[in-house]
This record gives sequence, structure tokens and C-alpha cells, in this order.
Amino acid sequence: MTSTTDNLVRMANQIAANLQHEPDVPKAVAEHIRLFWDPRMRQLILAPDVSGVSPDVASALDQLRDAS
Repeated sequence: MTSTTDNLVRMANQIAANLQHEPDVPKAVAEHIRLFWDPRMRQLILAPDVSGVSPDVASALDQLRDAS
């Protein structure tokens, strides 16, 4: 059984893969999550124990943490 957090990690990694054409991938991923993800989804993905994210997603999550 896959957890909600696992699904969010998979989704975030897919977003990063689809935004590789952007000049600043982490910034684009952070913006996408900020604009389109429900606050509950953002809260789960920003938890300190989340693992399995790509380096671009990890950087995007750091940007989101710094902005809040």
C-alpha cells in the first residue's frame, strides 16, 4: 500500500521531470506546488522526514520552507 506522502513525492518528482526545460527547475517546481497544491498537500510534502525526492524537488521544498 502506498501512502499519501509517497504519492506526493512521486507527483513532485514527475513535476520536476516535466519542468526540466525551465531555466531554474527548483524555482518552477516550488511555484507549481505553491500555486496548485492544496495546503494539506503542501504541509505533507514539507514535513522534515520526507524522503525520495529528486535534488530539484529538495531544492524547491527548501525554497518553500524559506518562504513560509
